Amino acid sequence: MPRTAVSTLVSPVPRAADSDRRRTSASVVLRSVLEHGPVARSTIARLTGLSPASVTEHCARLTELGLIRESAQPRRSGGVGRPHLPVDLDDTGFLVGGVHVAVPYTTVALLDLRGRVVARRELKHERTDPGWVLARAAEGLSGLLAGVPGRRPLGVGVAVGGWVDRETGSVVEHELLGWREVPVREVLGARTGLPVHVDGHARALVNGERLFGRARGSGSVLHLFVGNVVDAAFATHDEVHHGPRSAAGAIAHLPVPGGSEPCPCSRTGCLQVELSERTLCRRARAAGVIGSANPMHVVAAAAAGDAVARRLLVERSRATGRAAGLLLDVLNPETVVVTEVGVIHFEDCLSALREAVGTHRAAAVLPTSFPDSVLAVAAGSVLLDVLFRDPLDVSPEDI
Repeated sequence: MPRTAVSTLVSPVPRAADSDRRRTSASVVLRSVLEHGPVARSTIARLTGLSPASVTEHCARLTELGLIRESAQPRRSGGVGRPHLPVDLDDTGFLVGGVHVAVPYTTVALLDLRGRVVARRELKHERTDPGWVLARAAEGLSGLLAGVPGRRPLGVGVAVGGWVDRETGSVVEHELLGWREVPVREVLGARTGLPVHVDGHARALVNGERLFGRARGSGSVLHLFVGNVVDAAFATHDEVHHGPRSAAGAIAHLPVPGGSEPCPCSRTGCLQVELSERTLCRRARAAGVIGSANPMHVVAAAAAGDAVARRLLVERSRATGRAAGLLLDVLNPETVVVTEVGVIHFEDCLSALREAVGTHRAAAVLPTSFPDSVLAVAAGSVLLDVLFRDPLDVSPEDI
């Protein structure tokens, strides 16, 4: 067979495989810099098992992209020879946009490559139709970017509760907002001119925890989010489970033993109506604790010494712990992270949660790593997960 024919037949497969390997290796290098930087290239090679030449090649490419840089402080190896220049994330040039759509308001934010919030703003919903909400979000992001001249956005991450299809970038269904089949990626991409990635907020928070939080390095992580929307996400190693059309994590209608709240689904005692912030605030208003629908007012009353407010929060945390225990029995993760206002702010709420989970279970039960910025980090982590999975797909020069 002529040489050209052999080349034509066999060369495409190795090229594709080589490309995949380069992308995977570049991701491993960037994650190592995130977790250990400033770090010497020789240390990256030792930690990752990549060859020194491969690490040097990937560091050069990541530097060219503006994702890492050489540290200003050289380090000597064994006190002899030329000092090494360790590499670190370059968190001075690029930002990612974040949009988190909650029921009462949308949070828009800018984050650096370490998942730290640089700027943030909350936009109260005067209307909830998706076109209006997404248009305001785009305007809000534009305003935040105008306040940080010289920083360029890599794209926008969007986190939304309910059923979110990551592949199509759409909200399939969000009962409380009344959204169905909303093409969020398409709409927000057209308004911002930036790449847009969309995911459910519990899954987004798992990504934030494994990249920047206390769950980093855990073999398996369960995240339980309890707000107006109640949902969950599960990851093994670095893979978050999505299921067909990203429908995994819908736990809103799990039955709660002894639950009494009527649910729009016509049943009584579903998890979301029992634990939602709306229910917490209604009970607090009925008890004369607050006069609003803001759960942070319940937190403030408890912090000021209101015993009824504190009891309501502890009871809610205990119920959240029972729900987490049920999920633990099914999934058996190493780490459980819970985002819930009582658990975030009060040690006795965290203790009630852990007690309800049960001490016989081996999992570490932790509050969110981002108590002051959880919604902003959720949104930004949607895009940052994409970046750290495939940094060579980033083309800042085209933005």
